[in-house]
Amino acid sequence: MRALNWLWRGLLFFVLFAFALNNQHVVELKWMLGWRWQAPMVFVVLAVFALGCVTGVLAMVPSWWRHRREARTRQLLMPEPVPSTTKATGVTGLTGTDAGAPTLPSELPFPPDMPAPRKPVK
Repeated sequence: MRALNWLWRGLLFFVLFAFALNNQHVVELKWMLGWRWQAPMVFVVLAVFALGCVTGVLAMVPSWWRHRREARTRQLLMPEPVPSTTKATGVTGLTGTDAGAPTLPSELPFPPDMPAPRKPVK
């Protein structure tokens, strides 16, 4: 499977390399106010791709911040771990941990596999 993955990567590299070699002619971009810029087509395509990547990352930043804030709020809402009620006689629990190790309560404020409740939109 690893060899097939490297074969696919090599094929993709050579296809893109051939594309770059076949598009070496100069392209002229005409901007506002009579400005013109000449560059090989490969560099123009690369610049537009990089600009698209940067725009996509910047568009995702507010969403990332919101998710981080929600995760931090979720962590603050989790109750403190409840210490185990078993005696420290050297007997370990089902998980193989020490008898005095704290455990989470049986009921959390919301299930960990469900999203946190959102505030209603005003």
